[in-house]
Amino acid sequence: MVQLVRVFDDLPEGFEALRAEAEAEGHRHLTRLAQEWAEDPGRFAVVLAAFASGALVGVGALTPEPAPAPEPALRMRRLYVSKAARRQGVARTIASALLQEALDQVRLVTVHAGNSGAAAFWEAQGFAPVAGAAWSHEFRPG
Repeated sequence: MVQLVRVFDDLPEGFEALRAEAEAEGHRHLTRLAQEWAEDPGRFAVVLAAFASGALVGVGALTPEPAPAPEPALRMRRLYVSKAARRQGVARTIASALLQEALDQVRLVTVHAGNSGAAAFWEAQGFAPVAGAAWSHEFRPG
């Protein structure tokens, strides 16, 4: 079972190991999250940490959409799940919780899928691909 914890003061215990794993796989977004958190944790609307059996297995965040948007928007970003915890619903759990957080504040939620696998994941979560925007996919409640 996955437990989600809202991050307030410090990045959670186990974050450095998760960050190193992401780097080893060629993903720099947790390194960017650590840098952004150190500079200004207030830039994040929310950061969620996912734990399984007491160990950090994933993380995800929301920030205000950094690009001009036709309406107020939040962007899902920095989503990463440890290799050992993949295909167990962790990413879906984090994404669903972030989406609920976002929809309490805005009607447009964006994401930038970095590859076709990520695009397929976001589309399975109900995000629609878009062209000509600073983001690759968006979610608007029906």
